[in-house]
Formats: sequence, C-alpha cells, structure tokens
Amino acid sequence: MQVVVMGVSATGKSSVAERVAESLGWGFTEGDDLHPRANVAKMEAGDPLTDADRWPWLTRVGEAMAANERDGHHGVVTCSALKRTYRDRLREHVPDLWFLHLHAPTEVLAERMAQRTRHFMPTSLLTSQIDTLEPLGDDEAGRVVDVTPPLDEVVAAALDALAAHRDDVRRS
Repeated sequence: MQVVVMGVSATGKSSVAERVAESLGWGFTEGDDLHPRANVAKMEAGDPLTDADRWPWLTRVGEAMAANERDGHHGVVTCSALKRTYRDRLREHVPDLWFLHLHAPTEVLAERMAQRTRHFMPTSLLTSQIDTLEPLGDDEAGRVVDVTPPLDEVVAAALDALAAHRDDVRRS
C-alpha cells in the first residue's frame, strides 16, 4: 500500500507522514527532496510553481512510490497533490493510492509558517496554494484529517483513518 500525505504548506505533512510511517514500520519518502533544484529556487524567491514546474516533480514522486510497490514495500510519501490532475498523475504510477489530506484553517497555517526557520516555502505562497487546492473527490480514496490539534492526536487520527481504509479493503 502506498499513502500520499497531502495538503498545503504548514499542515505538517512531513511530521505526520514520518510518524505514521514509523508507527507502521513502513518506508517514508520526503516528496520535497524530489523537487528539481529550479523548483526550490523559484519557491525560495516567492514565486508560485506552475503546472509545468510541477509535472517533472510529480513524475519523480510517482516513480518513487511505484518502485516501493514493485519492491513489495508499503510506503508513505509527502506531496502537496493540490489538484485532481496532480493526483491523477500520481495514480498513473500507482493506481490504488490512498490520500491523507491534512487540513487546518488559514490562520493556523499562516501562524505556523511564520514560525518556521528552515523551510524554502515563504508565507507569501500560502494563499496561492490554498487557491490551487482542490479537495479530494468522492471517487478518490482518502480521508481529510484536521491538523489543528496537537501532533500526537493528528497522528492517531491519521492512523485510525488508514486502519479503517485497510479494513474496508480487506472486506471487499
């Protein structure tokens, strides 16, 4: 099984994904590490990525998950996956992906971003990401989890959502 922890910046994708993967004994891939250097430079400069910027990155993320699956490993990867077309691109590599969409009010996210000291994504790009975000469709496998509570509660909710999905898959 491959899980994408998605959402806009400052939702805690890395923290949640890493803890979920660790709890389950699964592999973890930081999707930001797969960005081409040009994308990182663009975001550091405060410029939002275009779809053309994102396609090579999404391909790299999809290929990493497909390799995990081919090797018989469960995995958790972080990827903003803001648009349906981006998630469709990821599903081209792994058709049965499950998405954990992390969500919080804009004010919470802006406050978190303002407190960051070592991240390439400036607060100025938060609005652009929120405007781009397309929620999971009814036909997309996944769950939305509120990340306003403390991290331990968010991870517990994420693990519960994933367990419920795995139970549903076993029953079908």
